Amino acid sequence: MVKRPPTRRRPRKAKPGTTGLAPGECRLDQASGSAAAVTDAIEKAGGCVVGSYKEPLGGHPLLLSVLPIDSVEPTPFQRDLSDTHHKRLADVINKTGRFLDPIIAVIAAKDGFWTPNGRHRLEAMRRLGAKSITALVVADREVAWQILALNTEKAHNLKERALEVIRIYRGLVEEDASRPEQQFVFYLDEPALVTLGVCYERVPRFGGGVYHSILRRLETFTDDPLRTAIRDHEKRATMVLDLEERVAGAVKKLKERGLVSPYLRSFVVARINPLRWIKGEPPPLEEVFKTMRERAAKFNVEKVKPQDLAGAAGPPDEEA
Repeated sequence: MVKRPPTRRRPRKAKPGTTGLAPGECRLDQASGSAAAVTDAIEKAGGCVVGSYKEPLGGHPLLLSVLPIDSVEPTPFQRDLSDTHHKRLADVINKTGRFLDPIIAVIAAKDGFWTPNGRHRLEAMRRLGAKSITALVVADREVAWQILALNTEKAHNLKERALEVIRIYRGLVEEDASRPEQQFVFYLDEPALVTLGVCYERVPRFGGGVYHSILRRLETFTDDPLRTAIRDHEKRATMVLDLEERVAGAVKKLKERGLVSPYLRSFVVARINPLRWIKGEPPPLEEVFKTMRERAAKFNVEKVKPQDLAGAAGPPDEEA
């Protein structure tokens, strides 16, 4: 029996003025502990701390710093750089003559600093030839892994989310592959994104939207160590891509018959998806995808009529 993940509960709205620190309590007169160690790292890199305080919700120390721009790199697991975005941002910064939005930074795994939130600002400043960049340096390096959760206000599409999750996952494996996957639920959001991330690594133009709801229903995080769990996700990704080849074949035949719709792939997947009729616990993922592969291979395009596509919906075929 597949164990369903617990439903996430959103925190209730708190009464005004009852949480966190008052302004005066946010003052940090002297860094100590991890904050002191980070201060030393900043100075060793050639940067300087220009201010420090406790952030007003959890009271964690933050160091407002100016870092040599060459000492900062984006984390290896965040969304890909957009040339259009960072060039436009560089143009705006250049016109105003001001850099007003500090990046977030943590100490990197080896040397220097990582920015889990600020890649485009960093590249914009590099494009302008800047020597340094302002950063809010977080003493706890674990924040780097939490950045996907912290970026909920940004419109990541499915491909960006999946690639970010698999890059975080591979970073966690590299640090310590013996830790259980279940320990990182907060960082990874949902197990389907790990599998889809592997798919996008292998096939960048893969249209994962049509398979997302299926994987989301079938996959759960496990107590297996990361080194074992990642292999399971990679095996599932192989199943998904194998199914996609068969679905693409059916879509091609539909197009050859003159059927035109941006939702042909969604239509085919919906027709071969056995989960549509299962209300309770679903069968194992391997069984579901075996059934879907068999149905895709036998898909009779001659029985599909133009009116059948009228109600088709879902992610368009061009979605990547």
